[in-house]
Amino acid sequence: MVSIRQHFEEELNDLKEKIKELALDSKYSLDTAIHVFYQGDVSKAAKIIEDDAVIDAKEDKINEDAILLIAKQQPVARDLRRLITAIKISSDLERMADHGTNIAKATIHLGEDHGIEINPELRQMAVLAMDMVDLAVKAFEYEDISLASKLAEMDDVVDRKYGEIVRETLELTAINPQQIQHIMQISYVARYIERFADHITNIGENIFYLVKGKSYDLNK
Repeated sequence: MVSIRQHFEEELNDLKEKIKELALDSKYSLDTAIHVFYQGDVSKAAKIIEDDAVIDAKEDKINEDAILLIAKQQPVARDLRRLITAIKISSDLERMADHGTNIAKATIHLGEDHGIEINPELRQMAVLAMDMVDLAVKAFEYEDISLASKLAEMDDVVDRKYGEIVRETLELTAINPQQIQHIMQISYVARYIERFADHITNIGENIFYLVKGKSYDLNK
């Protein structure tokens, strides 16, 4: 016969797997969105926007499961923190996917035949952000704060790249004022990637909360 504790552990593990799946979905959203932005593929961009509802539903399910476990089991200490952390992390992951959707919207706004050369640094920013997702998933899975702490360093690199892209974009608008609305979409996309990475740093902070039982600011 399965004990109450064993059953609780099984439900916790199931919740953890759902969060890891949502993390991969968010990563895929960014990866696909950046690809279609460079390709100017408006139809695929529309599909990314449409698929965002699936990610929203997955976040809702994680939250429902976590709240139900809190109500049924009335956990304390680290078990309660695990459930609170699950809710917080799922919220960040859903918002990360929203930024993938925002990039898809920028693709549609830019259109297929804009004739603008897109800064290759955008792709490098996105690759780094996706590497951060992989690290965050590992840190979450093993409740490893040493891994989580590395997210802040990676986020600093993303921030620097963001600053460089914004400066270059402003220079580009100065010499191409007739295309300012289109050129600014590049700056917006850089901002979406930067915010995507910020949410991953939030996840790192939530892992610290889970392990240590108090809040930490990884951006100090």
